[in-house]
Amino acid sequence: MPSPKINESTQREWRELGFFYERNDEAKEWRLQGSKIGLRRFSAAMRAYAEKPENELVSEHEHFGPYMYLELGTWQHSEITDHWIAGPLKEIAALADTMDICLNSASVGDCIFLRAAFAPTAPYELVLEVRDGTFDPATADTECW
Repeated sequence: MPSPKINESTQREWRELGFFYERNDEAKEWRLQGSKIGLRRFSAAMRAYAEKPENELVSEHEHFGPYMYLELGTWQHSEITDHWIAGPLKEIAALADTMDICLNSASVGDCIFLRAAFAPTAPYELVLEVRDGTFDPATADTECW
């Protein structure tokens, strides 16, 4: 069991990230939970990733969150797998735009499914679960309490 200091650090990292994520291999999905503001942090991070010319090389990638297993990367085609969310930089930027458009009209409790818009044949789904503005992403991580 992690020490209280490690748990506090993990909680702080979730809060800095702005959303909670988990990969469910049985359901074959990445689920991101957060307020609209928190989920927009991920779309902003995707946009920032896509704007860096050094990320044009295939297999470039960036890790997110306290456990670092959510990975955004550059690939020849768009895909969502148990390994990452990846594609050409232009497609990653387009996914960020799609996320923001969907979040504009989303209500608390909505789930936004993004596989069809980004990588229709991908084995995994990308789900945004919209929570209220007071949602603390650290509370969703049962391992750090």
